[in-house]
Amino acid sequence: MKATVIAVVGSKKSGKTTVIEALIRELVKKGYATASVKHISESNFTIDRENKDSWRFAQAGASTIITVADKELATIEKKNTKNLSLREILQKCRGNNVVFIEGLKKLVANDKQVWKIVMVKSREEALEALGRYHPILAFAGFYHTIELNSKIPYMNALEKSRELSDLVENLLKKQKKP
Repeated sequence: MKATVIAVVGSKKSGKTTVIEALIRELVKKGYATASVKHISESNFTIDRENKDSWRFAQAGASTIITVADKELATIEKKNTKNLSLREILQKCRGNNVVFIEGLKKLVANDKQVWKIVMVKSREEALEALGRYHPILAFAGFYHTIELNSKIPYMNALEKSRELSDLVENLLKKQKKP
């Protein structure tokens, strides 16, 4: 099964995380397996915690560290991610119906296999998005795009996430057909 990939893009504080969270919640209720990918731009960020056993393994030189708990499995790969392709990242999400991406704008902008939900706060952001992102599934966010006369629907996803999840579910059903 190949997952449908949807990137939620927009400027800081536009509601991207909130929308992804709501979409995941709605789609999981409907029985869809979901995954999320979040780009973290902090150069020294690590998911690991200093002095924990997994951290110590990494300090000793392990390039892959897997931690297993009763209800969670985590893999930490110590590698340079500067040249990592979107396909390599998505390989980690096998077995899901839909993958939501937050961030990674350069990798997803013109990737025709990645649908975009664009969070907009102004007319200028909406117009810029029309030239930058393809294909766009919907506009969402604080600025209503009705005046653009675009065929791309606007969804107030921050208040009516169910409507947006219905749009995503329709896309999933269309892409499932041979």
